[in-house]
Amino acid sequence: MDASGQSIDKGTSLMSQVLKDSGEKIQNCFQCQKCAAGCPLNFTMDVLPNQVFRHIQYGHRDKVLNSKTIWLCASCHTCSTRCPNNIDIAKVMDTLRGIAYRTGAVSGEKNISMFHKYFLTLAKYTGRTWEPGFGLYELKSGGLGGFMGWGLKAFLRGRMGIFPSFKGDKAYKDLFKEVDKGGAR
Repeated sequence: MDASGQSIDKGTSLMSQVLKDSGEKIQNCFQCQKCAAGCPLNFTMDVLPNQVFRHIQYGHRDKVLNSKTIWLCASCHTCSTRCPNNIDIAKVMDTLRGIAYRTGAVSGEKNISMFHKYFLTLAKYTGRTWEPGFGLYELKSGGLGGFMGWGLKAFLRGRMGIFPSFKGDKAYKDLFKEVDKGGAR
């Protein structure tokens, strides 16, 4: 069991884990490459989406979970709509991010997993993205200079407050509780 209470068995193949967590049968991918050709972010990826599937099929767990690709996927669903086998590729990428996070895999992109962690934490506690909260991410990632420039301007113009304005209602908070228990899919 991992920290979220979900079962991660190191002896289980990544393909089996993805099928269990997402319900998507990636073994049906026959490498047509329509997903990679249509991806608007393919130029940023170290492994194209179809190659991610091939690596999973071959059992290259570390190659997939340590790649930049799973973290750089914008979940725009262009790949999913183009797949002739109706595989929800964006859902698989999301599933892979969850597996990588839960198993402590190191991302190929320096600060991307930290960005996701900060983004979700801010959403959980403030109900939205909250710019001053990202200042902490900027501080840890070494990019505070850029934030200070536009952040100060936005604050002085009344476009950004010091405190978050939305805390989330009960249904919103219950959603995160369900996710923390590992029940939401």
